[in-house]
Amino acid sequence: MVVLVTGANGQLGQALQFIAAKFPEMNFVFCSSSELDITDSASCTTVFEKHQPDFCINAAAYTAVDKAENEPEKAHAINVTGAQNVAAVCKIHDTVLLHVSTDFVFDGEKTSPYTEEDRSNPTGVYGQTKLDGEKEVAAVWEKHFIVRTSWVYSQFGNNFMKTMLRLASERDTLSVVNDQIGTPTHAVDLAEVILKIIESGKKAYGIYHFSNEGQCSWYDFAQKIFEVNAVSIQVNPIPSTCYPTPAKRPKYSVLDKTKIKEVFGLDIKKWEQSLEPFPSVV
Repeated sequence: MVVLVTGANGQLGQALQFIAAKFPEMNFVFCSSSELDITDSASCTTVFEKHQPDFCINAAAYTAVDKAENEPEKAHAINVTGAQNVAAVCKIHDTVLLHVSTDFVFDGEKTSPYTEEDRSNPTGVYGQTKLDGEKEVAAVWEKHFIVRTSWVYSQFGNNFMKTMLRLASERDTLSVVNDQIGTPTHAVDLAEVILKIIESGKKAYGIYHFSNEGQCSWYDFAQKIFEVNAVSIQVNPIPSTCYPTPAKRPKYSVLDKTKIKEVFGLDIKKWEQSLEPFPSVV
C-alpha cells in the first residue's frame, strides 16, 4: 500500500520517517513542503496523480501558536485551505486521509479530560484555523481520521523539550508556568499510532484523541526533562500571568483517549515513560 506523507520535514513527518522501517508493508512517499505545497491545489493534484496513494497522512501544518496571531492569513492558508485541498484530492483518488489536529480546539475551561464530543471553542488564531481545517476535511471527504493531539515533542524539529535543554545550557535558572495542564506526547508515539490505524484496516472514520497517558503542567514537564537528562538547574514555577504571550493557551487540555483505545486496541504509554535522555541539542 502507498502511504503519502505531507510535511515530511516537520516534527511528525520526521518521526514517521524514523519508524517507517517497522511497517514494511507500507510504501512511503515523504513529501516536504517544497515537493508538495498543500496550499496549492495544482501541486496536490500533480503529486497524487504521480503516486496514487492509498492513504495520506497530512502532517503539514502551521503550528507557531503565537506567530499565528500576527499571521492569520498564513495560518489559514496552511491549516484550512491546505486541509481542504488535501481532502479534495483524496476524494478524487479514493485515498483515506489521516489529518492531525490539536488540543487547542478547546478553550481549556473544563477540569476533566476532553472527549471527541465536547464542544470546541478555540481561544486563538492557531486553534481556530485547526478547527476550521477539521471542518473542511469532514465536509469534503468522508473517508477521514482526524487525530487530535497535544504538547508534541521529540528529538526532531522545534519543541518545548529542545527549548528547555537549550536554555538550560545558557542560564542558571528558568521560570516555567505551572497553571497550564496538559499531556506531553512523544512524536514517535503519535506516528506509531497513526500507522497502526492504517495497519488495522478499520473504516471507523471520524475524530479521535491521542496523547500519552497522564497529565502535568509545563513546569512539571520541564522538571522531568532536566531530571531524565541529568541537567542541574533551578526551575521556578510561575503563573501564566507572569509570562504573557500573544496567544491565550488553554488552562486545561488533557485529552480523553477512551475512544481510540477501544476502537484500535491501543496500549498507550505514560508520558514519563516516553521521555528518554536526549542524545544532543539540535
